[in-house]
Amino acid sequence: MSARRKFWGWGFEGQGPTAAEAETLRRMTGARFGGLPEPLAVPQAAEFDLAAPRLRPPDSLAGLCSAESADRLAHAMGQSYADIARAFLRRVPHYPDLVAWPETADDVARLLDWADEGGAAVVPFGGGTSVCGGVEPDVGPDYPAVVSLDLSRMNRVREIEPRDRCALIEAGARGPEFEAALKPAGLTLRHFPQSFELATLGGMIVTRSGGHFAMLHTHIDEFVQSVEMVTPRGRITTRRLPGSGAGPQPERLVCGSEGILGIVTAAWMRLQSVPVYRASATVRFDGFEPGAEAVRQLARSGLNPANCRLLDPGEALMNGVGDGRSALLVLGFESADHAQDARLARALEICAEGDGESRGGTGSPRGKGGERGKGGAGRDAAADAWRQAFLRMPFYREVLVPHGVIVDTFETACTWSAFPDFHRRVTAGIREAIRRTTGRDGEITCRFSHVYPDGPAPYYTLYAASTPERMLEHWREIKLAANELVVGGGGTVTHHHGVGRDHRPSGYDRERPDVYAEMLTAAKRAADPGSLLNPGVLIGRRGGVLAGDPE
Repeated sequence: MSARRKFWGWGFEGQGPTAAEAETLRRMTGARFGGLPEPLAVPQAAEFDLAAPRLRPPDSLAGLCSAESADRLAHAMGQSYADIARAFLRRVPHYPDLVAWPETADDVARLLDWADEGGAAVVPFGGGTSVCGGVEPDVGPDYPAVVSLDLSRMNRVREIEPRDRCALIEAGARGPEFEAALKPAGLTLRHFPQSFELATLGGMIVTRSGGHFAMLHTHIDEFVQSVEMVTPRGRITTRRLPGSGAGPQPERLVCGSEGILGIVTAAWMRLQSVPVYRASATVRFDGFEPGAEAVRQLARSGLNPANCRLLDPGEALMNGVGDGRSALLVLGFESADHAQDARLARALEICAEGDGESRGGTGSPRGKGGERGKGGAGRDAAADAWRQAFLRMPFYREVLVPHGVIVDTFETACTWSAFPDFHRRVTAGIREAIRRTTGRDGEITCRFSHVYPDGPAPYYTLYAASTPERMLEHWREIKLAANELVVGGGGTVTHHHGVGRDHRPSGYDRERPDVYAEMLTAAKRAADPGSLLNPGVLIGRRGGVLAGDPE
């Protein structure tokens, strides 16, 4: 890969907000918070003084490893708010001693053997998009050194089986890489997390990422047919089957394991035929509550729209697609086999029963077709505008963070019966936490990222005005409050962002049953008896401070 990933922001060097986008963000945010303090300058790699590596690879592995400061810095953090804030503050407390780029599963095995001999911790690294401390080399004092294991050179689609509609894809392949390889066969994984451009297949699998489909196939798990994994004890290859009832499914243990059991090197993935027929519309509701009820009815209808994102009025306004009074539902259907007009029509009937007003509905084979919906001719630009804002949002933090603005997200899931009270408590609790912490009012918005017949997955975005000097301190208090609100309220600490180091002590450790924690510990001990792999994630020796804690 020729472009280097930014260590202080989203994407690759040369990517970022346009000057116009940055100016608009500063103007709007400054107006909301009564002005912004002077920003911190963009950090440069030369400003960071890294300690000398504490280990050297043997000659047989030296060609796979780097001790260059720029490489170590690029693998010191993920993409959480705390990561970006620490980069701008020039406070990056944990660096890998070396970065290793295996090119084959044999390389992975040799690197793990070498690390095992020296007692070094190994932190797997995919696209570096973790927003919960999952790739940070913060392994505690029990390890003489730490190696960041970057899978990006293992990026091939090794085999495509059209009859089974599956492909064997190496774990380091980024979303655009494997999609480009699948396209000539008319196939697609059709799993598009917000981090799609950067995220690797292996990272998607071990964090149980949430993707394109708002219902039914919401997580990467549904597409994993079999996996190849290298552990410190040996290699695991699961059998490629459409399904099996032979005991607990081994692939399910790998999904969500966050690199603590082994290094996923490749996986057979179930694919989709490229959609030919699409139908879409946006629907406006007089408030979030009636929109949520309509979505609940859609979730139990069996229609299973591919897209069913409900934005509350604040979320719609922040993304430039609303007036701050109406909630917006972005609704879409797709198929490679048959027209989706009838499905969209029935979905719009359900929404109309909840007083939703649809606009710009279209049903189209290959983008051509008649209009649908009652909002007039032509496609409603709101859905397209929201998609663009959604994809650009990660870039916007590098504009706001230098001014001390806290802009962060957290996502969860709960049952429909719990949701009304849960949502009220979370939004009120976050507003109170922002006010208590910063001394000023903030904002919190919500959207549904994924939806199930038994409950929604609310995705919250918060905005708070701090200062560059205190933003990490304030972020930490608000983050802990968010974890407490969602877990204490009966939700999950994460629906698809992963556990990492930020969600474990104040969320995941409380959410999982104690006996299950012992079972998971036993599984790790069997696969990784030296506890080399990603210590402190899911389980481990480290007590589990948040990434933003001062040292």
